[in-house]
Amino acid sequence: MKSIIPIFIALCFFQLSTAQEMPYKGPDEFLIGDRQVPQVLLMGTWHFAYPGLDEHKTKEEDKINIFTPKRQEELQELLDYVAQFQPTKIIVESGANTGYLMNRYRRWKKGEEELYANERDQVGIRLMDQLGLDTIYGCDAWGLLGDLHDKIGDSEADQYIKRIGDRHYFGGKDEWMKRYKEWYTYSDKQMPHNTLLENFLYLNQDKVIDRYFGAYISGGQFDSDAFEGPDALSMFWMNRNLRIFHKIQQLDIQDNDRVLILFGAGHMGILRWLYECSPRYELVEFDSLNDFTVR
Repeated sequence: MKSIIPIFIALCFFQLSTAQEMPYKGPDEFLIGDRQVPQVLLMGTWHFAYPGLDEHKTKEEDKINIFTPKRQEELQELLDYVAQFQPTKIIVESGANTGYLMNRYRRWKKGEEELYANERDQVGIRLMDQLGLDTIYGCDAWGLLGDLHDKIGDSEADQYIKRIGDRHYFGGKDEWMKRYKEWYTYSDKQMPHNTLLENFLYLNQDKVIDRYFGAYISGGQFDSDAFEGPDALSMFWMNRNLRIFHKIQQLDIQDNDRVLILFGAGHMGILRWLYECSPRYELVEFDSLNDFTVR
């Protein structure tokens, strides 16, 4: 028996040394390796024109007027900050209307009309002009629930889609929605006291991005009977962002491209997750641009 113990100990050391010599390879060693993939910068924003289409609406006294001289100076600071990424493609929250956006750009350059207050114009078009790019891309999409809701029949499945589509599954008056309302109201009142760049750095923090998405799954009408809340969320909001991600993939994006994606901050929780999971892209952090080096 005593002669077996040294052999057993020797085998254990051999297995341990072998395991140390043969570590697991990370998945990207197979999926990416030495290949270059496009870099993506996600830029979550509030809607500069305050269209009032979201569940939470900013009070008039808390809105930021992007056209004041002070805000225009801050806007240039923001554009200069983002320009450090040197995007080769700019994608904005707009439908498949690149022609419309480019027509607005050309009329603005000719002095025939002013840019609108929205972030598509103030950030997207102005940054495109500053960087000398030749186009800007609109890649917004509507969710599956909306498409199906417009084609309702009499079947049980159709009536279920109509029922969850007619209800609004985002927002509510429960305890969690009250807490979110308190945070949103605080943010609204805080933002006018900060510069545009400070506001964007705040909105694009990981925790803020995660909690914005958390509003869709914390209380509200997501806590519905049966699966109506989850079904509505997956068929509308999750699906909408998957479609946006898919539309961006359909663009002619090359491995050496740097892609700026400017969408409402509420989209970022899902879009960030998609770009983190996909080996086809390298995600660049918004707060890292002062140290960013173009490869």
